[in-house]
Amino acid sequence: MSQLRTVQVLGGGSAGSSAHVGSLAAGLVARGVHVTVCAPAALDRAYAFSATGARFAPVPRRGDPAAVAALRAACAGADVVHAHGLHAAVRAALALGGRRVPLVFTWHARAHAEGARRRLLHLLERRAARAASVVLGASSDLVDRARSRGARDARLAPVAAPAPRVPAPLPDDKVRAELGAVERPLIMAVGSLVPHHGYDTLLDAARMWRRLDPVPLLVIAGEGRERTALRRRIKAEDLPVSLIGSRTDVPELLAAADLAVLSSRWEGRSVLAQEALRIGVPLVATAVGGVPELVGDAAELVPYANAEALGRAVARLLGDPAGRAHLAAAGPRQAATWPTEDDTIAHVLSVYDELVQPLGVPRTR
Repeated sequence: MSQLRTVQVLGGGSAGSSAHVGSLAAGLVARGVHVTVCAPAALDRAYAFSATGARFAPVPRRGDPAAVAALRAACAGADVVHAHGLHAAVRAALALGGRRVPLVFTWHARAHAEGARRRLLHLLERRAARAASVVLGASSDLVDRARSRGARDARLAPVAAPAPRVPAPLPDDKVRAELGAVERPLIMAVGSLVPHHGYDTLLDAARMWRRLDPVPLLVIAGEGRERTALRRRIKAEDLPVSLIGSRTDVPELLAAADLAVLSSRWEGRSVLAQEALRIGVPLVATAVGGVPELVGDAAELVPYANAEALGRAVARLLGDPAGRAHLAAAGPRQAATWPTEDDTIAHVLSVYDELVQPLGVPRTR
């Protein structure tokens, strides 16, 4: 019996979607599926898709006119093409043309745009949703969005984060000393320095925390185009905030923190929220996108772009050890309810089977 042949397509590749494709590729290969991963070459170096046993086909980033041709060649002979992200789905649809190959589109995250770009985004979403045989939304609001854009079949399919790396056994005081928070509370935020992560609101909240004694230190791990503007504001307003750039030791940083904060305009299944809850770090997060269904009662939720609500929630928890302990205990319990990587792979395989059987392709194992 011949193998089921799948092609996994990534566009720019966010950290979450890239990690998911790596996990999915490894799980599918282990179950006897032939997998090709199509993505920019830099992503294979960063996420080692080739090491999973999958074939890797480098495809230029979405602005390169050669991308669709490269993708068309990589998808020749595929039984199912699975695109991860909006731009990947649009390019996969173009590459497939009129071929009778099922296209699965996992919608990991929402993009944000204004004016003419917003209208273009709407058209791209509609094209991707209508081209897909099945849209798998990482959160309920993405499923609703896919249906509103004309998807024939849209389903909730929470994406499991890869198994967490256990934080290295470093003493908390060593980590806190490095960050400059030995005798003051430490608040951690993690994510690229881009507008939709709400760091302006977070800095507004940090200005309120200067009234606390001792004044907590907010540490933001991540890089991005907003770094210069954020640094300028931190210096001008003398805010208790430190930008430490991209880090590979985020679990260790989180484990040493008193609180984690997530201030985003939208999140599906936030990696920061998942890591914080898994290791029992109290979390204050905006009630947006898929965050409420992800964290349940195991985090303090506040409205987006409301610096006062965010500032007060953090200040209240810093002054309430029992409240922090309650959230710390609730986090791992909530995390235990999330789908595992095996659950996610089994669900994706069931979708593939459903799509390929009418085409006469052998069932997967």
